[in-house]
Amino acid sequence: MKSPPILVVGGGPAGSAAAYWLARDGHDVTLVEKKEYPRDKTCGDALTPRAIRQLQDMEFDFEIAPFHRITGLRSYAGDDLVIELPWPDHSRFPNWGGMIRRSDLDGQVATLAEKQGVRIMEKTSATPVIEDGVLTSVALDHNGQTETVMPEVTVIADGSMNRFGRDLGTARRKDYPLGLAVRGYYSSPRSTDPYLESQLDLRDSSGATIPGYGWVFPLGDGTVNVGVGLLSTFKRWKHVNTTHMMRDYVAIAPDYWELSEETKLTNPVGGKLTMSFSKAPLVGSNWLTIGDAAGAINPWNGEGISYAYETGRIAARYVGESLGADDLGLLQRYPRHLEDEYGLYYKMARVFVKLIGHPSVMRTIAHTGLRNGTLMSWTLKVMANLLDEDDKHMGERTYDALAEVVRALPVK
Repeated sequence: MKSPPILVVGGGPAGSAAAYWLARDGHDVTLVEKKEYPRDKTCGDALTPRAIRQLQDMEFDFEIAPFHRITGLRSYAGDDLVIELPWPDHSRFPNWGGMIRRSDLDGQVATLAEKQGVRIMEKTSATPVIEDGVLTSVALDHNGQTETVMPEVTVIADGSMNRFGRDLGTARRKDYPLGLAVRGYYSSPRSTDPYLESQLDLRDSSGATIPGYGWVFPLGDGTVNVGVGLLSTFKRWKHVNTTHMMRDYVAIAPDYWELSEETKLTNPVGGKLTMSFSKAPLVGSNWLTIGDAAGAINPWNGEGISYAYETGRIAARYVGESLGADDLGLLQRYPRHLEDEYGLYYKMARVFVKLIGHPSVMRTIAHTGLRNGTLMSWTLKVMANLLDEDDKHMGERTYDALAEVVRALPVK
């Protein structure tokens, strides 16, 4: 095999997006994926308007795909408070989202990249070859056969475990938030519901508060994606059993979903959510990281697919510019772009998740917010990163105000 100028390691949302945009701009790209499509991924399967925008730009066919359109978010706090919020109108993003299983989504986006000319190698693992701290080549293992390639640039998109990146020295900042989530599939008569649903005041069957949040996301095909999430900002998060959280949430979820052991289709599976660009470094002399491998998940809501697509596209720009100018030093501009694009927003999120790490505070915020439709509409915009240009001037002031609230709260 001839060494590709650009090698993308990982065929999830980030890797496929980076490969798509590079190939569309005329670059020779090889993408390696250690599994075979279709393959399942632990995920909420939800697409916000930000993700829809990226898929639209890649000419994704929403009519052919097993895609269920979502018009907004329904939020609960206990049994008595509920609010339904449509996705907001926006100058750049559509006012709708969707649901599609990752086993369907990822293969279809990889096919879009392939149509642009990307060479895709499934069932292929990649291992970095490092000499004196520099990535000199990559060993590819395909069906038991190993070959070594020497790409000019390697784009690392191998997910939150980031084994390829770890060998190059990437590591997660321990002072940044980490999420834990578990999800399973259930059959449900309400599978065509047009709203994502979240429970913000999570309790067990005895009524005791459980740190975290729960969700039911309808897939439109007779099934729903059900899950629970927890943040590392909760003081005793390491002692929480997310499988038990899932069991308790299913037991108290609204009756209309008809969730039970009898309607369970899969056992719950979980994973870690690396957030707020907690991985570093993001770039080396001839490589960069994107998506979950960069810790790009939004701490506000645990959303990763949008930021995988976006960071893949941003990275493609700098890889293309570097190769076009025959100057790999231009790759160093990539982290600065991420900081300019997301830095202030994620800074605010880190303050917020520290705040809601206290279950009593989370409960108070949820019960107060759900009584104020205007406030919740604003909150949805913030948490989904859908502030429009006219709203963004409030960024710094909002962040400063939130930080003051955190400092003023009587929490231990």
